[in-house]
Amino acid sequence: MNSSRLVAKQVGVSGQISLGKEYAGRTVLIDSSVPGVWVIKTAQTIPDTELWLHQPEAFARLERALLAMGEPPIAADLDALEQHLGGP
Repeated sequence: MNSSRLVAKQVGVSGQISLGKEYAGRTVLIDSSVPGVWVIKTAQTIPDTELWLHQPEAFARLERALLAMGEPPIAADLDALEQHLGGP
């Protein structure tokens, strides 16, 4: 069970407030849907170039590929493949 802890902080002249050294360098989300009320939550961000990995279809394909890496290789019939591809 989470216990709530009320802490009073002073907003500095530059409009900043310190959350404490334990949050230094962390990303936070600030919800201010009600004037004078802020809900601050720690968050982690995903770079745009890695966002595709968090889509269910891409994640499933990656998971299948990683599982296949642990399987022994299967011998290929190169003649049949060449015929299938329309080779000479």
